[in-house]
Amino acid sequence: MNKGLIALAFGGLAIGMTEFTMMGILPDIAKDIGIDIPTASNLIGLYALGVVVGAPTLVALSSTYPPKRVLLFLMLLFFFFNGLFTLAPTHWSLFLARFAAGLPHGAFFGIGSVVAAQLAKPGKEAQGISVMFTGMTIANLAGVPFGTYIGHHYAWQLTYGAISLLGLVTCLAIYFWMPQLPVNKSNNIKKQISYFKRWDAWLMVAVIAIGTGGLFAWISYISKLVTSVSGLAPESISTVMILIGVGMFFGNIIGGKLADTISPSKAAILCFSSMALCLTILFFTAHITALAYPMAFITGMVAFTIGSPLQMMLINNAKGAETFAAAGGQASFNIGNSLGAYFGAIPIAYGFAYNYPSLIGVVMASAGAVLAFVFLKKVERKETKVIDGQQEPYLRKVG
Repeated sequence: MNKGLIALAFGGLAIGMTEFTMMGILPDIAKDIGIDIPTASNLIGLYALGVVVGAPTLVALSSTYPPKRVLLFLMLLFFFFNGLFTLAPTHWSLFLARFAAGLPHGAFFGIGSVVAAQLAKPGKEAQGISVMFTGMTIANLAGVPFGTYIGHHYAWQLTYGAISLLGLVTCLAIYFWMPQLPVNKSNNIKKQISYFKRWDAWLMVAVIAIGTGGLFAWISYISKLVTSVSGLAPESISTVMILIGVGMFFGNIIGGKLADTISPSKAAILCFSSMALCLTILFFTAHITALAYPMAFITGMVAFTIGSPLQMMLINNAKGAETFAAAGGQASFNIGNSLGAYFGAIPIAYGFAYNYPSLIGVVMASAGAVLAFVFLKKVERKETKVIDGQQEPYLRKVG
């Protein structure tokens, strides 16, 4: 395997840990700095806001620099701001450092997605991207449970200190393993930003933000789902999360192969549709204790097939602004995180059981499939050319 892809996977592991470990050790941080959990939960929202702000800003500002240098800079920011988060003396400085820690997230995955596609063998670009996202799945499989354990039993500062150092390890991997890739001479800030003047760019934002919200409507309330509906003991939650992580690992690989085999847009339609079907089954079977573990694995696997197809759709549809589009996709993914959690909370607020957020997930994933179909058909129509008096669609990669 190309060592450059492995370096990107290290970055995915570091970013996955800093984003998702927070959910597990939030009570420990709240207790340590003397604030309540609702106030401490702002650390989650501030990170997502950092992703949304940093993704387009850092990509636009770095568009004229070589990819390797930009990736090194982004991971140095990651190392610095996560280290600052570990050492922050007050909860206000903690909040500020957490926001800053989110800034390089979207830009790294945006630029990394384009680099991964370039490093991959022809016809296997989506699988190259899936290697980078494998780091994030490993974070959910092993890194997050381990970091949560350290935070619970020792100190949350040790967890985030280790995460910060993992960013430094990623810098070393990029420096030694990432090849020097040329600067895209056609890249400039004006051209990158002009991507979002197009209707199909905003359609992609809707596809990602709404469709991936289906995943977060389910996973945001997973602990209460398996304890209050499925009847598992609270100590079983860590096992459930590990199974979800294993499922995500395999789902990420499957999604990359699907995108390369049947095209990214068709793969996205299939993945969103499968997610909606899986969440429907979960809703009706959540009360069956024996199915809680296998459904955690299956749902995690199905839901995480969507990552690579979406990234390839963005890259293939944004010629000349690939990194900006891919980074915007990461910002949209974090919007989906917020939307899924918000809408998933509505049935709970009205007194319904914790399997009902899964129905919200069904609606959002189904909407993602419909929007992906609209995207496919409209872009196919736009790219249709007339050859020898016959019309032939020319969107092999996107379509």
